[in-house]
Amino acid sequence: MTENSTETYEVIVIGGGTAGLSAALVLGRARRRTLVVDAGEPRNAPTAHMHGYLSRDGMPPAEFLAAGREEIARYGVELVRDRAVDATKGEDFVVRLAGGRTVRARQLVVATGLRDELPPVEGLAARFGRDVLHCPYCHGWEVRDQAFGVLATSPSSVHQALMVTQWSKDVILFLHTVAEEELSDADLRRLAAARVDVVPGEVAGVVVEDDRLTGVRLAGGTPSGRGKVHDRETLFVAPRAVPQTGLLERLGAEMTETPFGTYPVVDARGLTTVPGLWAAGNASGFAEQVINAASRGYRAGAAINGELLMSDLDAAVRDGEGTVQV
Repeated sequence: MTENSTETYEVIVIGGGTAGLSAALVLGRARRRTLVVDAGEPRNAPTAHMHGYLSRDGMPPAEFLAAGREEIARYGVELVRDRAVDATKGEDFVVRLAGGRTVRARQLVVATGLRDELPPVEGLAARFGRDVLHCPYCHGWEVRDQAFGVLATSPSSVHQALMVTQWSKDVILFLHTVAEEELSDADLRRLAAARVDVVPGEVAGVVVEDDRLTGVRLAGGTPSGRGKVHDRETLFVAPRAVPQTGLLERLGAEMTETPFGTYPVVDARGLTTVPGLWAAGNASGFAEQVINAASRGYRAGAAINGELLMSDLDAAVRDGEGTVQV
């Protein structure tokens, strides 16, 4: 095909992570001509292993996705390493790719996930997914009984500090950008009951020795300008979730504000308010772990196949091809 030609599919899936591959697998098995556009930037790339996925616990995310790509290829699904830069909707969806291709489809799945934006604290980004973590269900078992820190960026960080006490009884909540008076009496009582130490003051950075986190350093407070260091082995943070929903917004999907960002309004299957436009995985909500994303992709894929089938049958009826012989 030339750069300026438009290739036609029945379904285009934008995003080659768990949700996108799961939708594509269902569609491929349903004999739908499907294209997956994968920019190759999965959210869990910094993590060495994924956990909590039945039968795949401990599997490296890259290995998991590679297996998924092999599976969809068996059913004729095409995958292209590219980025969708724009999309429009007329009779069909038309998607423009960064590499120059333009592709068209009757149904469009957006499974572009989200991006984690870490607090601007020295050393966090380099350790993220290793000993700077955000999800105790994903990593708590692996760091159980270590000395935990929790970096507070809002009063809701109290909940995170209380949750991680299931995996360690040595927990310090570093208030960082949260003032002590922002904590409610109920927060303080629960923290005390859980024996979580509360340390006020801004965190300047993490201390790393021999390629492992050994402490959390507070800002200022000494003649050298370096604050006190608290020995810690693991630091939990709450990244700001930045949904990658630009294409959904450009296509006119209704969006809704949540405490975790702006997400599309979808029904139980993942259909947005735009006919034929679907959202799956973290493009549809914040709390989609890998196993949930796989489920959402599967559900969307099955629903899309049904939509296409019934649409074609209705068109046949309108064209007078729907007479049943008895």
